[in-house]
Amino acid sequence: MTTVTSMDSSLPVVAAADAAPLSPGQLRELYSLMAAVRYLDTSAVAWQRQGIIPGYAPELGQEAAQVGSAYALDTARDFAFPTYREMGVVRTMGVDMVAYMSTHKATWHGGMYDPLASRLAPIQAVVAGSVLHAVGWAHGQTLSGGHGVALSYFGDGASSQGDVHEAMNFAAVMKAPVVFFIQNNGWAISVPTERQVAGGSVAARAAGYGIPGIQVDGNDVVAVHEATRNAFAHCRAGKGPVVVEAMTYRRGPHSTADDPGRYRSLDDERIDAGEDPLERLRKRLLAEGVADEAFFTAANQAARAEEEAIRIGIEALGPRPGNEMFDFVFQETTPALENQATRWREESEHV
Repeated sequence: MTTVTSMDSSLPVVAAADAAPLSPGQLRELYSLMAAVRYLDTSAVAWQRQGIIPGYAPELGQEAAQVGSAYALDTARDFAFPTYREMGVVRTMGVDMVAYMSTHKATWHGGMYDPLASRLAPIQAVVAGSVLHAVGWAHGQTLSGGHGVALSYFGDGASSQGDVHEAMNFAAVMKAPVVFFIQNNGWAISVPTERQVAGGSVAARAAGYGIPGIQVDGNDVVAVHEATRNAFAHCRAGKGPVVVEAMTYRRGPHSTADDPGRYRSLDDERIDAGEDPLERLRKRLLAEGVADEAFFTAANQAARAEEEAIRIGIEALGPRPGNEMFDFVFQETTPALENQATRWREESEHV
């Protein structure tokens, strides 16, 4: 059973009129994607502990929210704007995962993939920073007569940033085709949602901007996909932006530098997290006769093999030349930057 709730019935979402239910093949593909994301995510945490990468932001428990939303995106015309925690989105979009993970290895800022070709903006570490970028790109679609939709990802914590207010207000006034996709994972680092989101819902804020707000069960990949697909249809119909809030849970730390035991217990995590998104979809596929045990075994084996190949690729990445840190700061360099570059070369390269 899918759960999609409109926060204000007076602001309906224009749903996709010709959208067919997901086929058995698509449901199996969603499970395979989620399995691949789960293996890669948990392995990335291990890689950080082993010194392969210096840091990582886990997404355990958020696979359905990320895979289900990205599965609705059309990479021929749409554009995704991620934060630092959208590995599941990236994998669903088919981006080269070694190129993506190069940022987590501190090899290249923003990722080594081609944003224009992949339709994925560079990874944004500034909290809520990519939301304004998404609205700007979406407004560009309106001005140019394009049919693309921007899919902007951020969390419940980021929703309290002023940039989000400016982005939603501008998008609503200009009817920019952008889907504001919030993964409400219960925690803004160590602060619970109820202590930093007034009213307890980010989607409810949409009414203040005169745009639809949808709250969806973020652990149900089918419900997430349906909500996001409808939001995209609304944007393509020229009706302006939509807010989608996926209610999920961060099972584990905010990052590999975080200790969640300082602000919540394992019992809290077990009680609040709900049913595991992968197990939930697995039960559904079995109940509907869409998949059997052989399929799940094959999907998990493929996920493990993929994870191993990506790890090998990441370990093979060499360091970038240190002088590049000065090359991409400004279009035209400044005396202060030139002085820093000279001092760096003297101290590091002895020239």
